[in-house]
Amino acid sequence: MRLEVEITGKTFRSAAGETHEVLAPLKFVLSSGEVGVLIGPSGCGKSTMLRIILGLDRDFGGRVARPPEARIGMVFQEPRLLPWRSVEQNVRLAAPNVSDAKLSELFKILELDAHRRHFPGELSLGLARRVALARAFAVEPDLLVLDEPLASLDDALAGRLRDEIATLVASRPVMTLLVTHSIDDAIRLGDRLFFLSPRPARIVQEVPIAVPRAERSEAELVRIKAELAAVQLESK
Repeated sequence: MRLEVEITGKTFRSAAGETHEVLAPLKFVLSSGEVGVLIGPSGCGKSTMLRIILGLDRDFGGRVARPPEARIGMVFQEPRLLPWRSVEQNVRLAAPNVSDAKLSELFKILELDAHRRHFPGELSLGLARRVALARAFAVEPDLLVLDEPLASLDDALAGRLRDEIATLVASRPVMTLLVTHSIDDAIRLGDRLFFLSPRPARIVQEVPIAVPRAERSEAELVRIKAELAAVQLESK
């Protein structure tokens, strides 16, 4: 199973009638089990690219190819939970056929067991983000898209949630596309890093990480980060 993205361009027209270029030509491929990370400045067009990949925006040049039967799991920047439904109801609404055993496993990994009957208004941002992750994984996605899932969290909480994401991603062969501003998140979770230019976004650098995610010790992560900094310095 593969995701093939080949965008030749994306523009939009402002209310004043001016044409703005959002995406420049770019191309990449993700295979089952791979985690690709998009890293770029705010406003460069990352969210537009995600809408195109998800099929929510068809007004662009190029093509996006994925298996037609592929299930998609999406975690937005905001949890986007229905406030009048409980935690469990929010998850089951997206995945009505999820088994009790699967749901219990997800809730255990994400530390949500004690919050099944709670409503979104009773949750912290960190817990709400966990529910959004549970909802995405409950559909057993073939393609998982994570749009800055750790934004606005303190370092300790972001670290715990990042580890939980790593556990979930490793649990099944899923194509994962992560958008983040954090190099630490990128090197801990990613297999290939795609660095984007300011708008109109294009891929200015693709950096593969050869060491498997499960084998990246703290010392290995420090080494990867240093190598990445050197590569970026050379490219300037």
